[in-house]
This record gives sequence, C-alpha cells and structure tokens, in this order.
Amino acid sequence: MQQQPIIIEAEIGRRIKTFRTERKITLEHLAVKTNLSKGYLSKVEKSDKAPPVSTLANIARALNVTISALLGEASQGASLCLVRKDERPFVNRDGSSFGYSYEAVAYKYPNRMMEPYILTLPVGPKKRTLFQHEGEEILFMIQGTMKFRYGNEEYIANEGDCLYFDSGIPHFGEAIGDKDAKCFMVMCNPVGRERMNSIHGD
Repeated sequence: MQQQPIIIEAEIGRRIKTFRTERKITLEHLAVKTNLSKGYLSKVEKSDKAPPVSTLANIARALNVTISALLGEASQGASLCLVRKDERPFVNRDGSSFGYSYEAVAYKYPNRMMEPYILTLPVGPKKRTLFQHEGEEILFMIQGTMKFRYGNEEYIANEGDCLYFDSGIPHFGEAIGDKDAKCFMVMCNPVGRERMNSIHGD
C-alpha cells in the first residue's frame, strides 16, 4: 500500500506568519481583512493544530495565496491529478477545536480554483461558531444526517442531499442522530480563479 502523505498541522500557523510578514501585513491589518480577532489570529500562528478549512480560506484570501500554499502542499505542474483513497492527507485527523476533520482529495493539483475535501462532522461539536468567508460552497451528504444553520434558517440534510450556497452568509453544520455525518465539501477558491483569469486575460 502506498504511504499516505501527511500535512503537518504544526507548520500551518508558522507558514501563515511567514506569508504575513513577507507581505508586511500586521496582525491588526489581517484581523480587519479577515474579520477575525487579532488574538485569535495570533493563536492560529502559534498553534500546533490547524484551524477549520473555512478559516484557512478566509486567511488565504486576505494574504492572496491559495489554501494549498498554507497547507504546504507541493505545487507541481499538472493538468490532471489522481489521488487514491489511501493517499488522502488528513487535516485535523483527531479533530480540531470544533471537532471537524478533513481529508484533502485533490492536493496534487496546483493553484486550484476549487478546494475539495471529505468533511466529517461530529455529534455534539465542542463549539458552535458560525463560519463566513468569500466564495461559494457545496456540501454533498455521504452518510449520516446534518443540521445546517445558514443565516437565520436551519436545514436538515440527509444522505444523498446536496447544499450549494453563498459562503459569505454565516453558516455552521453539525451531525444529528447517533453517528458522525460525512460529506463531500467543495469550496470556491477566489485567489485561484483570479490567477486563472489573469493568465487568460479575462
């Protein structure tokens, strides 16, 4: 069996700090650009655990880099990538402070316009914090049942159901029932799309 690649979570915060300092962006400025507190961002930079992918998307957008760059994924030229089931790197394998875990399913493709993951949502999450970031998102339910809060509304999504939404609206999902929920998540990558447009002169 091919050895599964590893994303080293302890390096993500340091990588964020490196990108920030290289761009001469202060924590105060980054806090304004991401709508996250200076204290939280400081903790992210010093933490050995990765924040939720939606938070990484927000930070990546503010730093004008891709999520792939923050995760330290190898950037190699390719027009197609095949990631085997046993090759998928984990982010927050043991659960973030929110209890989420992510499997990167297309980490080999550089400068992606989309960020696809297998997302596992726990029953009874440790925190219930709304996420909000620029772009669009898809959640396709693979197993279990999810209660999804979107703005002032709540939706119940079961296996086979699909949610497509503007991720600029505050949102949060959690498993309900007696087992974790799992879904295929795709987030739009505005930075990747802008880079592609600039290449093609759009």
